[in-house]
Amino acid sequence: MKITRSELEGVLLLDPPCFGDSRGFFMELWNEETYKELGFTHSFLQDNLSRSAKGVLRGLHYQNPHAQGKLVSVLEGEVYDVALDIRRGSPTFGKWEAYYLSDQNKSQLYVPPGFAHGFVVVSDSALFTYKCTDLYHPECEKTILWSDPDLNIPWPVDTPLLSKKDKEGIALKDMPEGDLPNYGDSFNS
Repeated sequence: MKITRSELEGVLLLDPPCFGDSRGFFMELWNEETYKELGFTHSFLQDNLSRSAKGVLRGLHYQNPHAQGKLVSVLEGEVYDVALDIRRGSPTFGKWEAYYLSDQNKSQLYVPPGFAHGFVVVSDSALFTYKCTDLYHPECEKTILWSDPDLNIPWPVDTPLLSKKDKEGIALKDMPEGDLPNYGDSFNS
């Protein structure tokens, strides 16, 4: 498996082996032993699947408490996927990295607990899957404004389709201190 380590601690771009021929292809999306050998120590407790139309932007979401690490990939289509370090005290606090994930490149992105996550669909639609290290707790979910000018994320859409929650996100600098995780926090997931 090819692994690209981000400058953001814990963020990994993974390219699992894919075996194909004229009939199609086969690949493992998850194998606990393989990923354990790569250093994954978290257990995944919940799998999610979403389908979104072109231009739909979801994010930047996180939970605190109950921080979720996410292993994300695209089964159909293509997305621009963003991981944002929101751990107070982190040397990369407020920094982000983005990757194109698609059914063509078959890449996976691991976004560790303590990061916000978001994506926008750049194909006609996208079928997006993610494994989470903690369960969804709606009372703990927070949203950072996708268009926060201090973050300056170059989303590849002019006018994204947004939910009410995403329209009402809060700039990172305006997030109450207690709503953000701290660098070095021990996450139980």
